[in-house]
Order: sequence, then C-alpha cells, then structure tokens
Amino acid sequence: MLRLLTPLLLPLSAWGSDAANPGIPAGTYLQATLALLLILGLLFGTAWLARKLSGGKGFGQGSMKIVGGVALGPRERIVLVEVGDTWLVVGIVPGQIRTLHQLPKGTALDIESATGAAQAPFAQWLKSIRERQNNA
Repeated sequence: MLRLLTPLLLPLSAWGSDAANPGIPAGTYLQATLALLLILGLLFGTAWLARKLSGGKGFGQGSMKIVGGVALGPRERIVLVEVGDTWLVVGIVPGQIRTLHQLPKGTALDIESATGAAQAPFAQWLKSIRERQNNA
C-alpha cells in the first residue's frame, strides 16, 4: 500500500523542503528569442523570394483586373472583369462561372455620366440592363 501512495506523497515532501527553485536561466530566453527571429526571417525571406520569382505581380495586376461586382445572393455574384481592352460581365454561382456579356472598356462609365447618378458605374449599368429587360 505504501508503494501506491509514494508517488502521491512525493510532491508533498517537496513543499516542506527549503530548497530554492533555480528558475529559468537567461540563456533559455535568449535561445527562444533567436529561434523566433530565425523563423520570422525565413518567413519574410520566402515571401520575398516568391515575389521575385513571380515577377512582382500581385492580384489584379497584369492583363486581368476585377473592376467591380454585385452580390445577388449569399452565393451568387456578378463581376465585371477587365481583360485588355474588353470588359467581361461574369456570373458566378457555386459550381460554374459564365460570361454574361462582353463590352468595350469604359462603356459603363459612359452610362453613369449620361444619367448623372452617384452609384458605382457597374451597379448603374446593371440596373439599366435590368430595366431594359423588364420593359421588353
């Protein structure tokens, strides 16, 4: 029975002793700090290398850019994508992406200046298309 209680009584015997707790040496803190700095350096170095290898192009830079978009529902969107000198109206739903319309670059801005509306160009253009379809 004493064998079973010995592991339980061992921590209690340490409470009664006057032995000083040595604590954590300063070298451990220094080692942890250097390891953290090494990890951060590797992270930033890898990001820099990836940027150099990709030519420094981020999202939306290059031949394709997202000009605007409208959420039609929780999972449905219509997005205006600029590809070179053309704007593509793209419908996005779960499982598929379709081109809805193609127009020359800057056409939506002409609609806004003609109506004098303060809405975003794409939203105004989409509103006018909906009105034309409802009237037809």
